[in-house]
Amino acid sequence: MNKVSPKALMHSKWTKMSVDNQEKHFVITKVIFDDKQRVIECVIEAVISHNEYPINWRDLKNSLHWKIGWQ
Repeated sequence: MNKVSPKALMHSKWTKMSVDNQEKHFVITKVIFDDKQRVIECVIEAVISHNEYPINWRDLKNSLHWKIGWQ
């Protein structure tokens, strides 16, 4: 299980364990918080293709699908 802090999400780097469309390395490009400092929107961008995807930031905790950093 990856330790992920909502406050440290912005610009964090991630490696997807199962590669789709030759997209393996990602960076968080957008994080929006509500008035109670809860994440209401998170966007992850593929480094090579620059495709952006909305993501539930809690999914990044699953170490079977994501690794912290680019590996």
